[in-house]
Parts: sequence; structure tokens; C-alpha cells
Amino acid sequence: MLRTVMEKFPAGGPRGSWPAEEMARACRDEGMAAKVVMDLENDAFLVVVEREAVPAATVG
Repeated sequence: MLRTVMEKFPAGGPRGSWPAEEMARACRDEGMAAKVVMDLENDAFLVVVEREAVPAATVG
């Protein structure tokens, strides 16, 4: 499983605003498996999309 960080949002956003959740919802509406995770080290919310790993082509 591969993970791609789509966007990073500061944890101290304005009250009543959830930009990371809104972006994750928009990604899910487009068919992506998006979720929000907390990056404690950088005090930020990350929108992460999980994808299946594509096997490498074999050279014959």
C-alpha cells in the first residue's frame, strides 16, 4: 500500500473551519481513499490518499 500526502494544514486553524476534512471529503467524492491524519511532530493535519502498489514489470 502506497500513501501520498495530498495537502498539509496547520493544526491551529480557525474555529469552526475544518479545511483538511473538507479536502479529504472532496477527494473521496472523486473516488480516492482519502483520510486525515495528524502529524504530531509538525503540529499539522495531513490529507493522505492510499493507493495499491503496482507491481514492477518484469523484463524477460
